[in-house]
Amino acid sequence: MELWLKEIESNDLYIGIRVSRVLHRERSRYQDIAIVDTPGLGRMLVLDGIVQTTVKDEFVYHEMIAHVPLMSHPNPRRVLIIGGGDGGTVREVVKHTSVERVDLVEIDERVIALCREYMPELSASFDDPRVNVIVGDGIEHVKKVQGEYDVVIVDSSDPVGPAVGLFREEFYRDVYRALDDGGLMVAQTESPFCMPQLVRETATAVGRAFPPRAYVYLATVPVYSLGEWSFTVGSKGPDPSQPRLPEDAPLPFPTRYYTLELHRAAFALPRYVQELLGLV
Repeated sequence: MELWLKEIESNDLYIGIRVSRVLHRERSRYQDIAIVDTPGLGRMLVLDGIVQTTVKDEFVYHEMIAHVPLMSHPNPRRVLIIGGGDGGTVREVVKHTSVERVDLVEIDERVIALCREYMPELSASFDDPRVNVIVGDGIEHVKKVQGEYDVVIVDSSDPVGPAVGLFREEFYRDVYRALDDGGLMVAQTESPFCMPQLVRETATAVGRAFPPRAYVYLATVPVYSLGEWSFTVGSKGPDPSQPRLPEDAPLPFPTRYYTLELHRAAFALPRYVQELLGLV
């Protein structure tokens, strides 16, 4: 008998992934959590039936959500990550020697514990002394701080269950206040091909919270919704499409996907994305 994970993208589309072994499955306080092995993508974290990350392609997503804002800021020292309980974004953030403190706020402590146990490739940097893991609600956390962070990274799951509030304008306004002058926020904002309305509405909400506009960039993450994935940036100063180093400078840390050239190119949007954002 073959076991397949069927991830529903819409009423008319699903993605099938063959599973070789289910390592763990439980219902936490917030969601269904599964850790599975797959022949094609390696070990995988699945929340409420939706693939969150795989060991084979996670580097694309985590490098692009972390290094684009951190390389756009002139001197990122204090970083907040909301979500990101798998640890991959933390791993990339602590590669930056300027970073002095990373607060990670994850609502579901079971995601952290299970990824520590089953996905050490992602979660090992939780033990970095600069990292402060907070089990709590990121929406409530940003309401309580002002001018506290240089960069805020919203590494959320899809806009269902506990992550719904992370896609609302009220939340982005609270993030704006939590950032110091010249700070940046980046959020993962789903597939422009499969969820164009969400991408458009999120960019509008971020633009209202961070006037005069939001910035959208793309990366190709093979396991996510046919590959093309969007990130949306709100900035209180820096142009996020321009990294602080010149294009021919060597990166001061190792990467597998991110480059300075790719950083700039990621903001060159396909025509259909420009159209859905009302840029043309």
